[in-house]
Amino acid sequence: MAGYATLPRLLDARRLRAAGLALRTDPATAAPPHDPDPELVAAVSDPFETVDGVLDRLRGLDARLRAADDRRAVFLAIYTRMTAAVRDAIDAGRFDDPEWMRRYTVTFADYYRRAFRDFERGHLDAVPDPWIVAFSTAVEGAALVAQDAFLGINAHINYDLALTLRDVGIDPHRRRKRADHDRIDAVLADLIDAQQAALADLYAPGIDDIDEALGPFDEALSLFSMTEGRAWAWRVATVLTDVGWGLARRYARWMLRATATGGAVFVRSPPIAPRILAALRDAERGRSLDDILANLGSRLDRATGG
Repeated sequence: MAGYATLPRLLDARRLRAAGLALRTDPATAAPPHDPDPELVAAVSDPFETVDGVLDRLRGLDARLRAADDRRAVFLAIYTRMTAAVRDAIDAGRFDDPEWMRRYTVTFADYYRRAFRDFERGHLDAVPDPWIVAFSTAVEGAALVAQDAFLGINAHINYDLALTLRDVGIDPHRRRKRADHDRIDAVLADLIDAQQAALADLYAPGIDDIDEALGPFDEALSLFSMTEGRAWAWRVATVLTDVGWGLARRYARWMLRATATGGAVFVRSPPIAPRILAALRDAERGRSLDDILANLGSRLDRATGG
């Protein structure tokens, strides 16, 4: 079966490096003290049931978080728009199996809902490690907007999506379901410019200026991109569906958690000098990136006697 052929493909150098980062990290120890907000807990207590219901409740949660200046809204601003785009694509008949896509969308959102609920309650033992990193970083509020966005995308796509596919089932008619799964890539690609504009409008007026400045960091994030992450999720779901050998299934689940957690650790603590990150934060907030880098260069020249 396809899962047995796919099993060796879960092991590659990049994901092994990410797993190595996870092995050296205990996300729960970095979670800041956090008092539960009863209104937020109530907003995510009940399971999602319909795509429209998901969208309405995500929008409500997004509004609550933004009103409280809670940076967990950064990812939610993106995710809400993604969900709306998928809902519209389903209604427009862009998928071969619209009913499967509706279950897919609702089940996927419910993984986010449960992680958010358990984090807000302080039940960290029930929160997947990549979400602990994402939510903790957002609650602290000291990261780049881009980091908060990538951390949420990493947790939801590189961890939750494979489990979603397992739950809704990739059989029967696997090829048709895979085609529908892949069609979402095109739906999301259409959102890239709109997402960046939304983040700039809501959180970071200068975010358009920092793409080039991220340089190698931005390229390294290709492992955690939505397209690669969605392909990875299908591979893991194939193994979890086809392979009956318990040890292999446990290995697939471990790789799923470890690589998503390692990805989160990388995004939270990238190999960039602190002064560069500080400059990028200033750029996000609207200062001229040219001025920031010029001033940074002057300070470096003075420090090195240049």
